[in-house]
This record gives sequence, structure tokens and C-alpha cells, in this order.
Amino acid sequence: MNTIAYLATLLLFLLVAYFILQLGKTLEPSTILSLNPNQDGLLPEILKKVKHPIALLFLQILIVAAFARILGYVFSRKLKQPNVMGEIVAGIMLGPSLLGYYFPEMMNEIFPPSSLGNLSTFSQVGLILFMFIIGMELDLKVLKSKVHSAILISHASIIFPFGLGMALSYFIYQEFAPQNISFLSFSLFIGISMSITAFPVLARILQERNLTRTPLGAMVLTCAAADDITAWILLAIIVTIAKAGSLGIALFTIGLSIVYILTMIFVVAPFLARLGTIYISRENLTKTAVAMILLILLGSSFTTEVIGIHALFGAFLAGVVMPSEGNLKKLVAEKIEDVAVILFLPVFFVITGLRTQITLLNDGHLWYTLGLVVLIAVIGKFFGSAIAARYSGASWEESLSIGALMNTRGLMELVVLNIGYELGILGPEIFSIFVLMALITTLSTGPVLDLIQNVFTRNTLSSPQKTENKLGIVVAFAQDRMGKVLVRLAYALSGNQKKSLNLTALHISPNDTLSSDELQKYKETSFESITDTAKEIGLNVRLEYRITDNITYEIVNFTKQIDSQILLIGAAKPLFSRSYTGGRIKSILSYSTATVGVLIDQGLENYDRVAIIYNDPSDEILRFSEKIRSLKGLKSTQIRMSDLIQPETDLNPDTISIAKLRPFSLVIIDIRLWEENEFEKLDLLPTSFLLVRFLHT
Repeated sequence: MNTIAYLATLLLFLLVAYFILQLGKTLEPSTILSLNPNQDGLLPEILKKVKHPIALLFLQILIVAAFARILGYVFSRKLKQPNVMGEIVAGIMLGPSLLGYYFPEMMNEIFPPSSLGNLSTFSQVGLILFMFIIGMELDLKVLKSKVHSAILISHASIIFPFGLGMALSYFIYQEFAPQNISFLSFSLFIGISMSITAFPVLARILQERNLTRTPLGAMVLTCAAADDITAWILLAIIVTIAKAGSLGIALFTIGLSIVYILTMIFVVAPFLARLGTIYISRENLTKTAVAMILLILLGSSFTTEVIGIHALFGAFLAGVVMPSEGNLKKLVAEKIEDVAVILFLPVFFVITGLRTQITLLNDGHLWYTLGLVVLIAVIGKFFGSAIAARYSGASWEESLSIGALMNTRGLMELVVLNIGYELGILGPEIFSIFVLMALITTLSTGPVLDLIQNVFTRNTLSSPQKTENKLGIVVAFAQDRMGKVLVRLAYALSGNQKKSLNLTALHISPNDTLSSDELQKYKETSFESITDTAKEIGLNVRLEYRITDNITYEIVNFTKQIDSQILLIGAAKPLFSRSYTGGRIKSILSYSTATVGVLIDQGLENYDRVAIIYNDPSDEILRFSEKIRSLKGLKSTQIRMSDLIQPETDLNPDTISIAKLRPFSLVIIDIRLWEENEFEKLDLLPTSFLLVRFLHT
């Protein structure tokens, strides 16, 4: 009845509207202008609308964000590099170095010169948000524990490359410095460009390698924090000198900067601390609090820009003075970090890519200059940090590792280079050379760390360890309950080898935004039930906590590194699939070099009755089950697959007899039999299953 009433109302409206429009035509003048003068067709009109500034900006952002995510995925998953490196390369590829070189018309359509102003402004807003986050990530408390060694190493990692950079500028000034740029400004900017360490990229590398909580990781993070603070203060002074033009104006600007910094420390910081105490126990910030924080951020950036130092320094300091007590930093970061990193930052990379013209390096002399710049950058940063670390008492392995990590420049180098480019201090050629230097030094960090580790552990690895009698099992879990169930399952599978069982519980988190304190709390919470279970059954369990967005690779690689024979994981159906062995589990099954057990947990609590399903007496699953038979009190039954097959009828639509499996608490089956007999088509699994993939399958 409601449908009929709706249709009748709609029809009545259409009739009335048609009648009014017909009457309205009698009021029109004889000559009336068309609202659409373009009579060329629909396609030209659409293309014209695409070129409208707003539409073009959205198209540019769409292309940039998608391309950056794709390259970020390739670099992180395939090349084992930080995401940000793929995004930087994506920006360069969308610029004149690749797209503009091979498809200049396409580049001019997507990134016409007239649109770059809007795109640049958009990227600057993103950089301000990002630098605010970087400032919040700096934990000044870490400077207290290792302050003497950290300051020595961090300052050495600035002084050495800074001095070498200034020396280099003497030889390249006449060729590469733009006109009307003094040697002082040019040499200072070359020096600071050599001295930057990328704190966020470095922290990400440490997290992915599980080094954050190690003495090496703590020392490097402390050095990087001190390095960041010193380098940004130096950059602010250098920008002031470069902009001022005279000593008097420079001193006046520095004086205003000191007043600004003191205001941030003694006025703004206490206000934010009081704001933080209000929200310590709250889950979300109110809109008023967010508005006040953003106003402070924008006001700080505006002040530093007007004073004569860059707006980014104001954003950075606004993040530094955010209170570390409570959860204010975390709540603020959660609101702005994803937008800043996913949407805004790739646009900054494209702006950098549009300024980077690798094609300008069109002769051997310029490539020789690039090689010289990379060599001096590595000598200054790598060896400067390593020698200072060795002098502070670190071993050669730790010293060289610190040098390799401090040589990471990444995104922060691009920020500095863009500031120099915008000020006119760096020309296109030297800008491109330094962008390539930043890429080379950052991309080399991982391989150099691996090389150092291999060299210093070769003797250890060459000495054989008597582990042949050990049964190594890795339990990889996401949820707390599944971890506990898998530990008990590993204990059961070990059979009569319990005394020689090496059990490792591996928990991986994709959340890389947690602070050090939050990480420790999260780690303790993640393993709480496993620790209790291990004590209950009298088992020693090694606990491993990793942070990475490439969970599959981490599980497979970790299992291989510790030479474990068995990997146990929990099954979970993907969102759009009925398969228990698809998605991430399929990748683990494909790449793992260990025997993999996938547990489909249907409330598994005991092992009083276990069924072993086999197809042939020579099946590997029967030898695998021998370990279980020796467990005291366990009853296992071998069931041939052919005995489970039943004819399909209206009353029994399943081809597998559920009734024969229901009495068992756990069914162990080779994953080949599981897939060949289509167990997943069962509407309801009668009990818990352990799907085993052996190495030969």
C-alpha cells in the first residue's frame, strides 16, 4: 500500500512539474542565450572541466596517493625497504626524470605549471602536520640515560659531515651556486644537507629489525634525537642568515627566535601540559581541545615564518613541547597522522620529484660530482658516527652499526633540500644530485647493516651448535586466546620430546605509531596469558614481539632464522572468502621452510581424543602423529579418508560424515586431503582441525 501511495505521489509531482514548465516557456523571450556555449560535444566539455583548478588538484592527489602506495608496497614487501623510500621514488618517477622525459605531453596535462602553486601549498600544509608529528615523536627523556655518549656521537655525526660539506662547497660553488647567492649561504646549506639524519626512517628500520629495545637501538634513537634537535636549530640559524642579507638583520632575527623559543617552552608548554592532564583518562579529545592544539600549531608555524625562519621549524617545536605525560600525544597523532602521511606527504614527494631532474646530469662530470657527494656524505656521517661511538666505548660491531643507521637521511633530507631550493640557494642540478644522494644513502642502510652483522657473526655461525636433538616450534599469534591455545597445542605435539622442546611465541603488531612506553605495556599485555599458561604446564617459552606491516614476511623469515622445524598459526577466514587457507595464510604456506600447522579452533581445550586422518599408510601425517601418541593419557585414532566419505542425500547433503568426526576434540589432517576433499564446504565444522603442510608438499 505504501509503494502505491509513493508511486502515485511521484507521478502527480511529475505531471505538475511538466505543466509548470510548459507554462513557463510562454514567458521566455524570443532569443535566449545557451548556458553551455560549447557545442563541440560531451568529451571536450568533460576534459575542460577536468582542467578546472579544483578538479585538477583532486586528480593530481588521486594519482599521487595511489602511485605512492603502490611503490611503497613494492619497496616494503619486495625490496625490504621502508615505505617512505618507495613513495620518494614514486615522486621522482612522476616528475621530469621519467614521466616528463618519456611522456612530456602527459606530464604537462597532469601537472601543468599553472597548477603547481596549488599543489605546493597543499604539500606545505601536509609538511607542517608531519613535522608536528615528528616533534611529538622525539622523547627528550631518552637523552638523560646516555646523554654523554649520545651527544658526543650525534655532534660528531654533524660536525664531520658539516665540515666536509663546507670544504666541498669551495670546489663546486662557482659551477653550481645560483647567481647572487653568497658563498656563506651556499656553503652552510651544503654543510647542513650533509649532516641530516632521518629520525622517522631510522626509527622504522629499528622497529622492523626488532632493535628498538636493544642497547644498540636505545643508543641510536638517543643519538638521532640529539642529532635532530641540533640539526634543526642549526638549520633555523642558517635560514635566518641566508634570508637576512646583513649581520644586523640576522642578529635581530635570532633575537626574535630566542624570544619565540622561550615563549613556547615557558608559556605554551605549561598550557599544553595542563591540557594533557585533563585528557589523561579520556578516550577521545573534544573538538575544542583539538581546535586549540591546531591553533597553537598553526600559530607557531606562522610566527617562525614571519620572524624569518621557516614555518616547518615552528611546527616541529610545537610538537616537541607537547607534554609526554598522559595520552595527549597519542590522541592528537591518531587524529592527524594518517591524513598527513597517506594524503599530504606523497604530494610533497611529487613536488620534490618535479624539481628533481636527473636528466640534467647529462655528462660524466655531473655523475662524477654525484659520486663525490655520496662519498663525502658517507665518510662524514658513517665514519664520523662510528669513530665517535668507538671512542665512547662501543664495540666495533656496534660502532659500525651506529654509523650505518646515522647515515640514513630519507625524508628529512628532502625537507632541508626543498627549503634550500625555495630560498634559491640550491640550483636544479645540485638539488637533483643531493636528492639522489639521500636516496642512495638511505637505501643502503639495510644492506650495510646486514653486511656488518654477517661479518661479525661469521665465526659464531661457523662453530656448530648441538641443536640436532632439539625440537623447535614457533607459535605465531595475533589474538591473546589463540596464542594460549597454540602454546598448549605445541606442548601436546612435542610428545616425548618435551625436555628438548624449544618453544617461541611470536606476536607481531602492524601498529608503528606507539611510543616506547606504550610498546612495553602492549608487549607485556600481549604475552600475559601465554606466560601464565607456560607456568601452569611447566614450560619455558621464549617471547618475541615484532612491529612490521609485512606480517607474512616477518613470520616466515623469523621461523627460518631460528631454524625451527614447526610453525603453528591460527586460522581465520578472510572477509570475502570461505577459505581457511587463503590470504595471508596461503602466503605463509607457500614460503615457509618449516612444517606448518594451521589450527581451526572450535573451542579446543583438551586432547583426550585426537583423530588422525590419512589416505595411505605411507602418508607423512602418520609419522607426524607418532610424537603425539607418547603423551600420557592421550587417545588418538587413525581414520582412513575413504571411511569418511558418504553418499550425498537430501538428509545428508555433505559428502563427509560429520557424525564420525564429532566425538573427537581435535582432528589432524594433511592440508592436501583437506583441500582435495573440500572440507571447507561443510556448513559447520564438527570440531577443531589442525591442517598440516609438510615440506615435501
